Amino acid sequence: MQVTMTRGVMTLALVLSAMMMAHCNKGGNGGNTPAPTPNGEVEQWITRADQNALLQKQAALLPFVSANNSNPVIDINEATTFQTIDGFGYTLTGSSAYLMNLMSAGERSKLLTELFGNAESSIGVSYLRLSLGASDLSPAVFSYNDLPAGQTDETLSRFSLAADTLDLIPVLRQILAINPNIKIMASPWSAPVWMKDNNSSIGGRLRPQYYGVYAQYFVKYIQAMKDRGITIDAVTVQNEPQHGGNNPSMVMSAAEQTDFVKNHLGPAFRTANINTKIIIWDHNCDNPNFPITVLNDAGAKQFVAGSAFHLYAGDISALSQVKNAHPDRDIYFTEQWTGANGSFSGDFRWHTRNVIIGSVRNWSKTALIWNLASDPSFGPRTPGGCSECLGALTINGNTVTRNVAYYIIAQVSKFVPANSVVLSSVAPGNLPAVAFRTPAGKRVLLVLNDGNNAVTFNIKTGTKWAVATLPANAAGTYVW
Repeated sequence: MQVTMTRGVMTLALVLSAMMMAHCNKGGNGGNTPAPTPNGEVEQWITRADQNALLQKQAALLPFVSANNSNPVIDINEATTFQTIDGFGYTLTGSSAYLMNLMSAGERSKLLTELFGNAESSIGVSYLRLSLGASDLSPAVFSYNDLPAGQTDETLSRFSLAADTLDLIPVLRQILAINPNIKIMASPWSAPVWMKDNNSSIGGRLRPQYYGVYAQYFVKYIQAMKDRGITIDAVTVQNEPQHGGNNPSMVMSAAEQTDFVKNHLGPAFRTANINTKIIIWDHNCDNPNFPITVLNDAGAKQFVAGSAFHLYAGDISALSQVKNAHPDRDIYFTEQWTGANGSFSGDFRWHTRNVIIGSVRNWSKTALIWNLASDPSFGPRTPGGCSECLGALTINGNTVTRNVAYYIIAQVSKFVPANSVVLSSVAPGNLPAVAFRTPAGKRVLLVLNDGNNAVTFNIKTGTKWAVATLPANAAGTYVW
């Protein structure tokens, strides 16, 4: 995770951007909430930044009325739709799986059902990102083809998923038993060190003579996971390809990524009949020219499903900039961390505005927050790995604490399953919002009141109006 902009500066830029967006809004629900309420009434679920309400269902149901009033209006146009959602969720880091695997079987089962199930008490997480090999929040640095110094293995005869079989794969299989349809993305932090020009897990570049071998490394990973009952829906080519200071990490230029995808990874997938999506960039919003450059090459573009983004620098509108340049390719938001030194209030409001509402209103099919679980010391982690990354959960034995990222995702994942469609909407600048229609035909509206006073507003859909009041510094999810 690379941070190159202060939160204050970034927040100001993103607030200005959010006020300019008028792309879409939210309405629809899937399988995690109660059956449709009678007479078109609207359920309300509130989380307050002061934590006085945490994903709290309100007793009152909002009736639809035909009369107009002078309240601010969030106007949903169901006739105009945008992208289909792939899911909301987290990165299941190696450390997350390690901590979960230390729990008792019963407590782990309860926790996984809460996270990935579709019961009233579950939050319906529908998308997971994995590290392909180690990330910096793995208990140790590893690849699937580690060799003694000076050795190479161009046939990948010693490729092995052994490190993932200890914790990650067992936990993943339990998750899949709960939700067989969950989508999984994998991202590499580094190639095996013997393929790199600096022979180190930190930084360096992939040696050109190993482009073809590294493409087969991806193929072997996808096939080996499939053999264990785990389908990888998408891979990104490289996590944060312009940040070489992490452990592990690897640097890739746009030209290098273009060459690798066009001449090696794409053809290797085609030859092996692999349908896993190839996603480029997977880095900050400050350099939309990187994915645009790759996509401008027709040879590379034919293999690319879309571009992925983080928001440690830049402006969330960069997602739309790439989408407008290549409207036939998808957009994904794949990582943002919440920090040990952040506040629940500040992080909840910032992430809801930018990572959830902002990314979806800028065409993203996913909104993922970094790191599902950490221990009380924000680990385990590799030497030099992130020491301030707060998990959505803090796990200490069988004791689980739900942190701010849990509620950021739950406020939307519980109500908006995969294959929901984003609906057009227009909202006042002080009430950023996004709307969906779920596969079950429900409408879901997520609204943030980032101000210090309660706001009464109208939810308008067609000729119907519902009047809602949202407390100060709170997010509300409205379901009908």
